[in-house]
Amino acid sequence: MSCDVAIAAYILFASAPGAGAAPAQPIPAVAAAAPTPVGKDPFFMDIVARAGGLKTQVEAYRTALGSSVTAIALNGFDDFTARIGQLSTLDQQGHVILAARGTDGDLKCILHGISQDLPLKLAAVVAAKTGHDQDLALRDMAYLLNDNVEVITAPPAPPV
Repeated sequence: MSCDVAIAAYILFASAPGAGAAPAQPIPAVAAAAPTPVGKDPFFMDIVARAGGLKTQVEAYRTALGSSVTAIALNGFDDFTARIGQLSTLDQQGHVILAARGTDGDLKCILHGISQDLPLKLAAVVAAKTGHDQDLALRDMAYLLNDNVEVITAPPAPPV
């Protein structure tokens, strides 16, 4: 009787659809073309270059201050001011570009924040009444410009 059960089970399973056929192979997913990393995108590379150049100029200003008791006129400051305004505008455009792409959520918010903070840091440099205050304001500007470079060039974080 046990043989009858075994044969019945064999017939039942052997007649099932796909019986005896090789198991189906998984169909590989088609990989979408990876988007260009932000740090390699020419628009964002321009932001990095500008922010890096401005940071170098800030460091030169800080060196020129030395231990001045009074605020000193910073050489080429009008041009520096214009370039900070341009960088602020580009950071905001970067925010808009990333928002339109629907990618890099944190970066788009950081760029928006930097675009708003650059004019504030510049105003602090202008408002400084002593060399010490100028140095502190320029130091804060240097940190912000450094952040502008690092947030763009940092490798993307793995998805959470």
